[in-house]
Amino acid sequence: MSQSPFEPSPLAPRRSPEELSRDRDLGFGSVVSRDSRQRLLNRDGSFNVIRSGLSFLDGFAPYHQLLTISWWGFFGLVVASYVVINFAFALAYLACGSEALVGTGAQMMGGRFGQAFFFSVETFATIGYGQIAPNGVPANVVVTVEALVGLMYQALATGLLFARFTRPTAALLFSDRAVVAPYNDGQALMFRIVNRRRNEVIQLEAQVLLSAMEPDGRGGAVRRYSPLALERNKVTFFPLSWTIVHPIDEASPLAGKTREELEADEAEILVLLSGIDQTFEQTVHARSSYRADEIVWNARFQSMFIATGTRAPLSVDVSRVHDIEPT
Repeated sequence: MSQSPFEPSPLAPRRSPEELSRDRDLGFGSVVSRDSRQRLLNRDGSFNVIRSGLSFLDGFAPYHQLLTISWWGFFGLVVASYVVINFAFALAYLACGSEALVGTGAQMMGGRFGQAFFFSVETFATIGYGQIAPNGVPANVVVTVEALVGLMYQALATGLLFARFTRPTAALLFSDRAVVAPYNDGQALMFRIVNRRRNEVIQLEAQVLLSAMEPDGRGGAVRRYSPLALERNKVTFFPLSWTIVHPIDEASPLAGKTREELEADEAEILVLLSGIDQTFEQTVHARSSYRADEIVWNARFQSMFIATGTRAPLSVDVSRVHDIEPT
């Protein structure tokens, strides 16, 4: 079993509790640990943090944004930029004069602007039906510039589309609720995950931490982070579902805690998953969290397995990943 990064190596020198606490800060900082009452990690894995103070150009990262926005947003931006660019070049052709474009009558295309716009589209996409042609030096200069812009636009759009398709991402579905269920002779905190895609994820590893407000010894409160030991923190194969279990024993930070105490401490269960996407042979990550009010006590998950014959392949109903029942 692999060693958690929050567990000290047996060869490492013994450190004070203050040093161990700093190592478990997770990068949120002392101010967040002391003052924040907001959720640290949203259910979709995004951090509940707003960064400010940078100028627009300093924080502007178009390549990253185009890779991470939704598909609807990506295609909407591509279409919008396509229309805007052709609109701008249509105005440039109109600025070259009434004789800048010769060919099919403008009235058949909705006027001079329509003629210029559709000629721009043909030039931009290197179509060239031959019904309209540029006339004069200014119009041909605009054609030259637009031909270059069109080549660059198509290359960038194609490259971004390819990069989005080939970017490995994890599509792990977390159960809506975590549960505290009977486990052996005691109880355990459990939540369930399943792969929404048909690809294979191997060497999937889980790290789970408890974040809660605790007295700081000076009359105030500070957020502490405690790793939760798991029944199994790694699976080699992940073809079906995985119920991640933290036994609540004497060594558990949840030992003796009640629902009301966790809510008063603003407890949050932080989850980090990492594995290897077998299709791309690259590491993928997934994050989520459960607040204290998202933990159901004295409940358990219903089975996801579909009853089949003894010789039939194993089958699970992914839609049941959220289903729980009282114990």
